[in-house]
Amino acid sequence: MSRRSVILRLCTVAVVSALAAGCVRTDSVGNTTAATTTAPTTAPTTALTATTSTTTAAPAPTSTTIPSIDALVEGLADLPFAEFLEASYGRLISRDPEFLTSLRVADRYGLGNDRLNDLSDSYLRQTQNLESAILELLHARDRDALSPAEQTSYDVYEWYLDELVRGHEFMYHDNPIHYFLTSYNDNLLRLFTEDQPMATKGDAEDYISRLKQIRTQVDQLLEGLEIRRDMGVVPPRFILLRTLRTLTGDLGSSSPTLDTIRADTLPLFTVFRDKIEQIDELDATDHDRLLAEARMAVTESFVPAWLALIDHLNSIEPLTTNDAGVWRLPDGDAYYAYLLRDQTSTDLTPDDIHQIGLEAVERIRTEMRAVFDDLGYPQDVGLGRLRKRAAEEAGFLSGSTADGRRQVLETFESLIDEAERRSLKYFDLLPKAEVIVVPEQVGAGGFYMPASVDGTRPGVFHAGVAGGRIPTYTMPTITYHETVPGHHLQIALAQELDLPSFRRYYQYNAYAEGWALYAERLASEMGLYEDDPYGDIGRLELELLRAVRLVTDTGIHSMGWTRQKAQGYMNRYVPTWAHEVERYVVVPAQATGYLIGQQEILRLREKAADALGNGFDIAEFHDVVLGGGSIPLDVLERRIDDYITGKAH
Repeated sequence: MSRRSVILRLCTVAVVSALAAGCVRTDSVGNTTAATTTAPTTAPTTALTATTSTTTAAPAPTSTTIPSIDALVEGLADLPFAEFLEASYGRLISRDPEFLTSLRVADRYGLGNDRLNDLSDSYLRQTQNLESAILELLHARDRDALSPAEQTSYDVYEWYLDELVRGHEFMYHDNPIHYFLTSYNDNLLRLFTEDQPMATKGDAEDYISRLKQIRTQVDQLLEGLEIRRDMGVVPPRFILLRTLRTLTGDLGSSSPTLDTIRADTLPLFTVFRDKIEQIDELDATDHDRLLAEARMAVTESFVPAWLALIDHLNSIEPLTTNDAGVWRLPDGDAYYAYLLRDQTSTDLTPDDIHQIGLEAVERIRTEMRAVFDDLGYPQDVGLGRLRKRAAEEAGFLSGSTADGRRQVLETFESLIDEAERRSLKYFDLLPKAEVIVVPEQVGAGGFYMPASVDGTRPGVFHAGVAGGRIPTYTMPTITYHETVPGHHLQIALAQELDLPSFRRYYQYNAYAEGWALYAERLASEMGLYEDDPYGDIGRLELELLRAVRLVTDTGIHSMGWTRQKAQGYMNRYVPTWAHEVERYVVVPAQATGYLIGQQEILRLREKAADALGNGFDIAEFHDVVLGGGSIPLDVLERRIDDYITGKAH
């Protein structure tokens, strides 16, 4: 799930994790981030890679210096098609300097790392106008006059822009403040603690510059929250209360006030303090000055901003109910239909997706029963009890000690090494970027963050190491989903392809999460579950979770299910993950992309295998699927059809 408005944080089940806007968090089993969904008001919603072009962008704007649309699109119409793609996309993403920082490419677009995004209503609406204008310029092009490769780029760009424009009417239907990874608050904190460069004195000054802007940005955000309130768009009460706990926790107190909060204990300051110790060029005077400025900025900008968000949530609590679905919003059914299309890149209806989920639940349960039969488990015992028995027999690792945490990391690293070795037979295209494993203070699970485009940051699998009982039977599947052959292989490769920037930056949820779920099943074909029936049970359990999500998400947002009914359904089939219901409430539709995407990739593989017979090559098929970057599923089918035709002749 898709961070802010342009990147997809997908994250894993265990973390709670697509489509969001801002950075890529990839979801292995369950919670992302994708992410995502990003507010359809700002530029691209989900990106993961950076461009190699040097497009010049308009200066990073503020709400008081907004250039005209004519100025923003000036010169685009006359450019050759390839240059038009780069230049127009560059003008869109340069409106999201936080996103460019996350990719470490701000300098390529004429921007620094010292400015936060403008979230004012006027600026967001101008971004919408720019999106519409660029779509009109694209439609003015003669698609038939383009080369086949350019036609594919045309189709992908059209889909991307059209989806943004479709979302304009739902500009204020989302809920940007909540407890989950795709929230504004989580993304802002991660911008500072993870994405912001901190290698030079200038980087440290950029960090402080952004700290000082938080209060202004939150004021802009509050403007939008008040518009939402007036429209009747407020979160469910149970989400609001959980969000309040998150925000007060960010301030280190259950009842924070300006007088009681100590800035030097908060992560935005402590991370800065620790990182400037590694900057060799700083003398003692600069060191002390920067620390004092950072402390002051946290005190005078961040703390009051967070308190203002808390005040806003307290003020709207009387307006909230416990109705969970977006059906409760104005034009809620149309909004959910938009989100489903955005997250699945299909025109499937809520009823279609609900039924697909019901059928998949039964199919996967049948597959699971067969594995239990092979283990000699009794057939008259329910699958839930058998899964619990399998988890106990497979064993647990402990994150409560240093040795235990080290063992967790070493286990993940070993699984990655073996997956990389076996991938050589199944892929001709493999990324150059490496993936490393780092500990994350969450329970079982984890999430993936892509490498930076400039090569200064590798792909990172944040592995959950917290808790006394980390189940080993799901560790293989989490690994394969997040790293190889899943998210890392797909995303890192996309970053290295010779494609237009928008095809490398943007991640379509159904494609990205569909591929990662496909990778879990592919891992079984690769022999990665050989002699590991418990690992195979873990794989099926997590696939079952994705099927249950289709039923639950559509139940909540289209069929009027209560939170309790959704939890009851999940408790029946995947009780370990019943806590995820709140995730589906705050990021509607995102969780439907996993199984829909996986099933489409499997269908296209079967289509190619049937058409080509003995001429079908699995590595070639994977090259075609991955070689076009992240694309909508209908464009993917056209690529496969072209592959079949070319291979047959």
